Amino acid sequence: MNALRVVPAYRHGRERLYVCRPDGSNVAWYDRETGRVNLLGEDSRDDVLQALKPFLTGPVTVGPPPVPTPAELARLTLHPDDDLAPNRPGEALLVALDRDPGHAHRLRPDPRRRALAAEQTVGQALDALEGAGWHTLHSIALPGGDRIHHLLLGPGGLFAVHALYARKSRVLVADPMVTVGRREPEPLLRRLRADADRASYALTAEVRPVLALAGPAEVTVTGRPRAVRILQDAELADLARLGGVLKPADVEALHGMARDRNTWGRV
Repeated sequence: MNALRVVPAYRHGRERLYVCRPDGSNVAWYDRETGRVNLLGEDSRDDVLQALKPFLTGPVTVGPPPVPTPAELARLTLHPDDDLAPNRPGEALLVALDRDPGHAHRLRPDPRRRALAAEQTVGQALDALEGAGWHTLHSIALPGGDRIHHLLLGPGGLFAVHALYARKSRVLVADPMVTVGRREPEPLLRRLRADADRASYALTAEVRPVLALAGPAEVTVTGRPRAVRILQDAELADLARLGGVLKPADVEALHGMARDRNTWGRV
């Protein structure tokens, strides 16, 4: 086996090194924290260890993955370019700002940077739920240029979370309109419901919309918004208390489907 390449992946401060064939499929991965090299086939042992040699630190255990589930095996077959799991909060905005940083001396702040701050704040809050049986995927592109900021999956179900920058501003929610400070109202809740419906279609499971307000000074909601949960970023941890909707195996299966970029190309 020749031309194996090592691809790093970071998630919540932990690093894994995946060993891939030229076509992008995985043959093994090295978990630095556990010191274990997990082989998907014993016949590739020597080539995998040779590829990983510059990265190995200290003694390692080499062997097959410990009782892999079908969902884990399905994720391992993903080409790295199709795997959404490594996306950072605000990934699309980070890429856009890297390509075009904008003018350094503009009179008004770049609205992309405010939007990025909101997605990073909300994304960090959602990532903190990982240990409670939840998974979060960030910056999922939809056909037509739309995007789901965060998709949260766990025992309490699936949630399409939209982050909105509202630092020290008053927010008025009058379904479907949302007004932040002195900005013009926009029918944001209608868009959130549409994005959640598209996610439900892609995953063949109910996805509920959430509007996450980052740092508002005051929130006023007139009437109860239809089917949309309104939360401040400090309240997102409350979602971890929800349960009784999905079994752990169902969460893993849906997570495996959602992290595949190809899943979203048909909505």
